[in-house]
Formats: sequence, structure tokens, C-alpha cells
Amino acid sequence: MMYLAVFLVLFVLELIYFKIADRFNIIDKPNHRSAHTEITLRGGGIVFPIAFLLFFITSVWSKLVHLPLHDQAAENHNYLIFGVGLLLLCIISFLDDLYDLSSKIRIVFHIISVSFLLAFLNAFVLLPIWAIPVLYIVIIGILNAYNFMDGINGITGLYSLVALLSLLYVNENLINFVAHDFIIYPILGCLVFLFFNFRKKAKCFMGDIGSMGIAFWVVALIGLLMMKTGEIKWILFLAVYGVEVISTILERLKLKENIFEAHRRHLYQLLANEKKISHLIVSTLYAAVQLIINAVVIFSNLPQIVSFVIVLLPALIFYLYTKLTIKKQITLNNN
Repeated sequence: MMYLAVFLVLFVLELIYFKIADRFNIIDKPNHRSAHTEITLRGGGIVFPIAFLLFFITSVWSKLVHLPLHDQAAENHNYLIFGVGLLLLCIISFLDDLYDLSSKIRIVFHIISVSFLLAFLNAFVLLPIWAIPVLYIVIIGILNAYNFMDGINGITGLYSLVALLSLLYVNENLINFVAHDFIIYPILGCLVFLFFNFRKKAKCFMGDIGSMGIAFWVVALIGLLMMKTGEIKWILFLAVYGVEVISTILERLKLKENIFEAHRRHLYQLLANEKKISHLIVSTLYAAVQLIINAVVIFSNLPQIVSFVIVLLPALIFYLYTKLTIKKQITLNNN
């Protein structure tokens, strides 16, 4: 009953945000690089920082009235530290949605937010000093990769839902590494957002506030799991996005393009824009492939290096083959 109530609160607050966004013209206008053709409300991903606030409020309330916790892991983490990092990141991302801030301002806030995340993970204490700068680079890279991939209806909402459900399964059945509700609340946020976004004509887009916010939350959960188990294989829960973004960046570097400028070289863009495949089908395909990978990671019980090989190698081959095939078809059609 509590989760239904939270879902309904998030749903209503999302509708209220739509009124505000419409009133203040917070919209996404399509351009020649866009995968959509109609003006759409931006910033629907505001549901994720709101979901955290609800999580934090209910957690504090539970302690005040001495309600039993769902699991022992609920007491092992300072969720306020995470929340400060999340809210700072979401605020600067929302301002970037509105005013297109300079990259220097964004990176400063990204570093500050990631610092809170690393403190939440207790990384400054548990990890060697040389690992810290590496983590800053990796985490900021993942946050921006999530943002790069959020280009068609439903893709990041579905993809994040698959990651969160996989993490929930691990937490409930394999190893309890975090409070149960810390995974449930972003799942509810995804469901609310997808109700408005996973449709042919989306009611709203995530905006940077959404893609950055949910990425921050997913990275935090994967980080907690990795710290708890001492295994890095859980990063494969983001394998599809990782293969896509790294391959596309390398391609653009080869072509001497500015990797920070908008483009239409991602595979999902080619599928949606050039092949005219439904956004919903493409998004579902990405989520389904990641779900299969997650199942392999969870149930195979293979050595970590083997897990990386059997996941990343086929994924990379499939990605490159599919992209090359589509490009050849496009070239033939143009000739």
C-alpha cells in the first residue's frame, strides 16, 4: 500500500510539473539532429530527485516512530550524503536544460556531486588513493554517457528500469547491500516517467535532470554492490550503453569530429531515424539485450574475467556488425 501511495504522489507531482513547464515554456524544440519532430515538455526526469526526497522523508519518519526496517543494510549507509550529491547534480542539470550552461560550470558541479557519491560509498576510506581519480573519470563518464544515450522515447527509462530490477533481484536474493526502498523508489519513478514517455508521441522528455539523476542513482547502487562483494563484474549491468558510447566516441575521434557536439551516429539513432523503426521497438530492444546480459552476470557464476569476455565481445561484434550493415544499406539507397 505504501508503494502505491508513493507512485500516486509521484504521478500527481509529475502532472503538476507539466503545468509549470507549460506555463514557463520549458520545452524541447526539435532540430536537424533530433529523433523527434514535435515540441515536447522537457524535464520530466524531475520525478527522480522527488523520488529521493520521498524516500528520505519516509526513512526519517520510520526511524522517528520506530518502525521496523526492511533489512539490515538500511542502517549501514548515510543516504543524506547521497541525496546532497544527487540534488546538486539535478539542480545544475535542470539549469543546463533551461539556460545551456558552459561546460566549465557543469564539470565543477559534476566533480562536487561525484565527491558526495564517493563519500556515500566510503570510497575515500576503503580504496587506495590512486583509484580515486580513476573513479572520478569513470563515474563522470558514465553520467554523461547516460545523457548521450537519452535520445528517443523510452530508451533511458526502460534501460534504467532493467538495471534497477536486476539490482533489486540481487539485493533480495543474493546479497543484501542496500535498503530495499532505496531501489524501489527509483523504480517507481521510472514507472511514472515511462507512463508519459513510453508512447509514440511522448508527453515529456527526461531532460538532463532526468538522465543525470537516474544515472547517479544507478551508479550509486552498482557502486554499493561492488564495494560489498569486491567484484567489478556488476558494472556489466551498464554494458549496452558502455559499448555503444565508447564505440561511437572512437568513431567520431577517427572522423576528427567534436565528440561534445550533438550528432546522429549512435546505433539507436540510425535505427530510429534512418531505418524508421519505432522508437518503442528500439528502446525495448536495448532494454531486452541488457536484461539478457544481466541474467548472464547474475546466474552464470563464472570468473569475473570470463564474464567480461563472454558479455563484451559478443556485444561489441553484434553492435559493429549491425551498425556497419545499416550504413551500407543507407549508402546503397542514397546511390
